[in-house]
Amino acid sequence: MKIIIDAMGGDNAPLEIVRGVLNAAKARPGLELVLVGREGEVCAAAEQCGGLPAGVSVVNATEVIDMHDDPATAFKVKKDSSITVGLNLLKAGEGDAFVSAGSTGALLSAGTLLVKRVRGIRRAAMAPAIPTAGGRAVLIDCGANAECSVEYLVQFAYLGSFHAARVLGIENPRVGLLNIGSEDSKGDQLRRDTYQILKAAGEAGHLNFIGNIEAKEAMKGGCDVIVADGFSGNVMLKTIEGVGSFMGRELKGMFLKSLGTKVAALLVKDGLRAFKDRLDPDTVGATPFLGLTKPVLKAHGASGARAMENAVYQAVAAAEADVAGDIAAHIDLMRLDQ
Repeated sequence: MKIIIDAMGGDNAPLEIVRGVLNAAKARPGLELVLVGREGEVCAAAEQCGGLPAGVSVVNATEVIDMHDDPATAFKVKKDSSITVGLNLLKAGEGDAFVSAGSTGALLSAGTLLVKRVRGIRRAAMAPAIPTAGGRAVLIDCGANAECSVEYLVQFAYLGSFHAARVLGIENPRVGLLNIGSEDSKGDQLRRDTYQILKAAGEAGHLNFIGNIEAKEAMKGGCDVIVADGFSGNVMLKTIEGVGSFMGRELKGMFLKSLGTKVAALLVKDGLRAFKDRLDPDTVGATPFLGLTKPVLKAHGASGARAMENAVYQAVAAAEADVAGDIAAHIDLMRLDQ
């Protein structure tokens, strides 16, 4: 298994990116890991971390796409950027997956035009696994497509279902359409029309569609795949992250209030640590763009070593799952123009 990593993407590149990749190499000696970026800077960062171990190599890329570049065209203008070079390696079959903490828009545009979508898929979608009371659920889309058609949402339902089954190991994933109520008459025209098509797919046995679902019920574990347009999905994701951060601060303040609460904190510290880990995006590491022919994953821009190490593991899981193969085999079910 060979994973290609953008060493120059994100706020903490290249040092923390390199550190995380080297940690993954030590934890899983059989992996081949390729760091793409300015060779001198990448090697200098590796030296600070003890040097490049066996199985880790560097491919030189002299340019970096930053947040000021036009995401739609940057990969064409900067042909020797770490994102462009890395994705071209993936396209050429010189790796099994690509990970970057760089510009989301540039990564999506480059992934779409270089790696390409599975034939028949209209848009690639971001699909993070979010914590719920029932374990985890796939939220798709969470920001790649702010405006969606019925066909996009229908395809997201299938993409999310395949991902939940293959990567998360959920048997017959329950698919819910994010809406403002559970009744089939709720929501705007887009949601009402999508509901009818997903309902028919469920009745035909193609999906385990459970109907509309409100955000609060989804967080209680009401479904395994939450289908949303990118705008609504991103609002939901950022709200979860914000609430998690707020609760963490409040709990910390509460437990540090007095000697008695400090003693109580010691008694429940393991549970608190586990709770914090479930809400920490570093634990997941990266989010896949589903619908592309090969795994391309986006790590968050503030990724440190721990996040990047886990992003590598996510990339391995995505490559092993071959969700793109499932998508290609069932594409006729997802097309509305037949």
